Amino acid sequence: MKYVLAGASGFLGQALARDLSADDHDVVRLVRRTPSSPGELQWDPARGELDLAAIADADVLINLAGANIGRPWTPTYRKTLRESRVTTTATLANAAAQLERRPALITQSGIGGYGLDCGTEILTEDTPLGDGFLADVVRVWEGALAPARAAGCRVASLRTGVVLARKAPAFQLLTLPFRLGLGGRFGSGQQYFPVVSLPDWLRATRFVADHDSLTGPINITLPTPTTNAEVAQAIATALHRPALLPVPAALMRLTLGEFAWELLGSKRALPTRLDTAGFTFHHPTAPDAVTAALTL
Repeated sequence: MKYVLAGASGFLGQALARDLSADDHDVVRLVRRTPSSPGELQWDPARGELDLAAIADADVLINLAGANIGRPWTPTYRKTLRESRVTTTATLANAAAQLERRPALITQSGIGGYGLDCGTEILTEDTPLGDGFLADVVRVWEGALAPARAAGCRVASLRTGVVLARKAPAFQLLTLPFRLGLGGRFGSGQQYFPVVSLPDWLRATRFVADHDSLTGPINITLPTPTTNAEVAQAIATALHRPALLPVPAALMRLTLGEFAWELLGSKRALPTRLDTAGFTFHHPTAPDAVTAALTL
C-alpha cells in the first residue's frame, strides 16, 4: 500500500514511517522544506499547496502534524496549536477530494475533545464533544475533513490518549520525577487518565487504515480505563521507585493554566469502535503499557 504521511518528523510520525517501511509499504513523507532524501514530497499547508499528481495513487493519507500542546497556551500559541492542525488536515482533505482514486484519510485528533473534566462518565465515540480550548480545536480539526468526506473518501479521526514510549516526550516528562525519587500522582489521582502503548497505537492506526468499516472518530486508549494514580503506581513499580509525592492540583493550575486540565481532568474513554471491529490490545492495562514503554 502507498501511504502519504504528514507530520513524519514528529515522534509518532517517525515511528509510523519506520513501522510501515519495515513491512515494505511505500511511504511518502510530506515536508515543508526542499526534499533532501528519497520518499519526501514538498508541500505548503499554509497555502493549501500539494502536488496532486505525486499522490494520485495513494491508498491512505495520514495527518499527524500539529504543534506541541505541552507549551504555555498564550493567545499567540493557541492560534498556532489550532492552525497547525486545521490547515494540514484541510489541505489533505481538499487534495483527497480532487483525486480520481479516492484514498482513505486519517487524521490524529485528541481525547481532550470530550471536555475538561468528564468525571466517571464513560466516553465512547458517540459521546458529544465537550467544552474547553482543546475541545474547540478538535471540532474544527475534525471538521476540516468535510471536503474529503463529501467527495466519498473514507475519513477517520484518531482520538488518542497519552502514548507511552521510552522516547515519547510526554512519557519522558511523566517518568522524570520518578527517576529522581520525587514521583507521585497528579492532584487526587482519581481522575481517569487515558493512555496507550506505542506498539498498540501503531497497530491501531494501521488497523484503521486497513478496515473500510472504520470511519469517524476512533478512540485509541486502553480498553481498561485507568486512573492517574494507577498510572503513577505502574511507573513507580516498573522503575523501582516510590510514588509518594503527589503534585498539588492548585499548583498545577497555577503553573500550567488551562493545560493542567489535560492532566487533572477525568476522561474515562473506551475504544468502542476498535473493540467492535475486533481489534485486540497487546498491552491492555496500565502496568502492561508502562512496562512495554520501558522495555521496547
